[in-house]
Amino acid sequence: MKHLFLILTFTFFAFGNQYISLLNSNQIKIVDAPYLKQDLKIVDFGGLEQYLAAKDKSKTYVINFWATWCAPCVKELPYFEQLNTTYADKKVEVILVSLDFPKQIESKLKPFLLKNKLKSEVIVLNDVDANTWIPKVDENWSGAIPATLIYNTQKTVFYEQSFDYIALETELKQFLKQ
Repeated sequence: MKHLFLILTFTFFAFGNQYISLLNSNQIKIVDAPYLKQDLKIVDFGGLEQYLAAKDKSKTYVINFWATWCAPCVKELPYFEQLNTTYADKKVEVILVSLDFPKQIESKLKPFLLKNKLKSEVIVLNDVDANTWIPKVDENWSGAIPATLIYNTQKTVFYEQSFDYIALETELKQFLKQ
């Protein structure tokens, strides 16, 4: 067992941005995963606030609140990924705010991100005082997910709904006309 731990430790350092998983007690699978950030940012609402304020005045931000346990959230994630890819050169930044339970980051969230090859920035919101922070995101938000905030320096709109790609792109284009 001690040797297995040393092998795993060496393998982790040797392969850096690659994903290592134990298949059984004596097999190790290494999957190249440069798109998965090794360390997810875990923030409370104070940390999230910096994402809710336009850092770059020339950008439009699309912030999606989601969780791996939310079927409509998971269904729409590819649309946000497509939006991120299609509009990257138009100064659009997509940020995915995971509301997954912090104790499930390693067991559910990271494997989900790896499997789905999400390239948008993902942060984990770990703030149990939802009654305080939900109305700070939008005063009319019931707390249901999926929910999306699109904003730039001229305009902010909050959506408590699911999107398909066409509807999401249509909403984004309203911000890019300015």
